[in-house]
Amino acid sequence: MQYAGLTESDDAPFQQGRASFYRHGSRTANGERFDPSGMTAAHPSLPFGTRVRVVHPASGNAVVVRINDRGPFTGGRVIDLAEGAARKLGIIRAGVAPVALYRLD
Repeated sequence: MQYAGLTESDDAPFQQGRASFYRHGSRTANGERFDPSGMTAAHPSLPFGTRVRVVHPASGNAVVVRINDRGPFTGGRVIDLAEGAARKLGIIRAGVAPVALYRLD
């Protein structure tokens, strides 16, 4: 199935922009208990359960996250990562960083 914004190419990002992270919340939009140390993320339109590889081009660091929430709600951002994912990506200190998103099947 094809979703808006997703391409069929595995070697090209389907979306690029800025990522931020969050560490507070009780429940995600899909009803799960929020785990700030988890490898999860919020995206405005991807279906819940979608797995996305998030790459920080400046460092080459990458993480795989599962979409389980909606957001980001701040303009200019393409994804909000749980703090655990942001920590592994190496963007905690910066708070907001450019990323590239890749589709995983």
